[in-house]
Amino acid sequence: MSFSARWLSAIFVLLLAVASWMPESLHAEPVPAEAPEQTMYVFMSETCPHCRAQKPFLDALDREHPELEILHFEIMTTREHHDLLRAIATAHQVRPGSVPMIFFGGEHWVGDSRQIRSEITRHVEHCLDAGCPDPRELAGHLLEETDVIRPEHADAIIDIPVLGQVDLARQPLLLSTSLIAFIDGFNPCSIWVLTILLALVLHSGSRARVMLVGLTFLVTTAAIYGLFIAGVFSVLAFAAYLPWIYWIVAAFALTFGIVNIKDYFWFKRGFSFTIDDKHKPGIFKGFRDLMTNGRSPLALMGATILMASGIALIELPCTAGFPVIWSGLVSAHGIGLIEFLFLLGIYLLIYLGIELVIFFIAVTRLRIDRFQEHHGRILKLIGGVIMLALAIVLITAPELMSSAGSALLVFFIAFAATGLIYVAHRYLLPRVGIRLGDGW
Repeated sequence: MSFSARWLSAIFVLLLAVASWMPESLHAEPVPAEAPEQTMYVFMSETCPHCRAQKPFLDALDREHPELEILHFEIMTTREHHDLLRAIATAHQVRPGSVPMIFFGGEHWVGDSRQIRSEITRHVEHCLDAGCPDPRELAGHLLEETDVIRPEHADAIIDIPVLGQVDLARQPLLLSTSLIAFIDGFNPCSIWVLTILLALVLHSGSRARVMLVGLTFLVTTAAIYGLFIAGVFSVLAFAAYLPWIYWIVAAFALTFGIVNIKDYFWFKRGFSFTIDDKHKPGIFKGFRDLMTNGRSPLALMGATILMASGIALIELPCTAGFPVIWSGLVSAHGIGLIEFLFLLGIYLLIYLGIELVIFFIAVTRLRIDRFQEHHGRILKLIGGVIMLALAIVLITAPELMSSAGSALLVFFIAFAATGLIYVAHRYLLPRVGIRLGDGW
């Protein structure tokens, strides 16, 4: 075969190959495009126990479906993603609050349970087959023009002996705790009991006996108070994924606030959170017995502990308002056990510290001024207005307490409102002939 013939043969074979390929490619069914990636938005907290429990499930779901993208957004230690959460939650007609809060394919889930995981799995499989809208796209015009979507968590953690790691990003929550504890430290019921105790034990003239009875009493009541707060927090943390739980806490706060404000105008008339008069003779008698019976220091301490425990339970309905509200605010932030113990320690330290200051001033002077009714009324008004403010925040925007500036603003507005009510009631309204309340 000549050179030209060989080239002609090669060209012929090449043309046959092209001819055999072209019809197949031209007439073949089009290759389906790869299914679009589906995105799941998970708003969570690194310290939330429900979030930590749910994460292995989400990680397994992510590994099982490569076309599924799961984005995690920390919302408790930073405000960076609050706008995104509010926009997506509004688009899904749900109130942002408890974590974990998951949005995917037009649906949303709050909390973690076997049923929730089953629903998420079924919906993921459905959306990967049929396609579903992206939560961010549903939010649409509610979102600003920002490039979200790869959240990063900036660590701000320090080690504290015994307590372990504490996140400094929670400083606003620490501020809220300090403010609430400070107000709670001036609870009229606990201060009334303290002044009665001091008035009777100071009458003995023995500073050693006063110190033993007073310190034992205060530490015991503070310990019982702390156990009560821990119990309330445990219940709220366990049920934090239930959206209505914070409505119950807010209703509790509103009730306490309204009743306390009522007591400012009409003290102990109608329903009231005060120590019932039927318990007061027993309290007086118990305090007198502590000082008159000749007990050894150890026996005196034991008797004081027993009496303090009983009184703490009696006055609990009067003092429970702020602990329940504080527990609701803290549990809404999804904090862990270590952080809760740290904040609870701060709360009790401030609460007890106020009573210790009053106690040591009385011991130094060996006398205590009588706690008057008008003092209790004013403290009731202050506590009531602040409870109302915190209840409104808990219902509408609990994240406000995550910012130092907004937390201070909430308390400032509450104090300003208290001052206006007091001035109007005591000075302005009487000048125009209006008397509101029982004429105190």
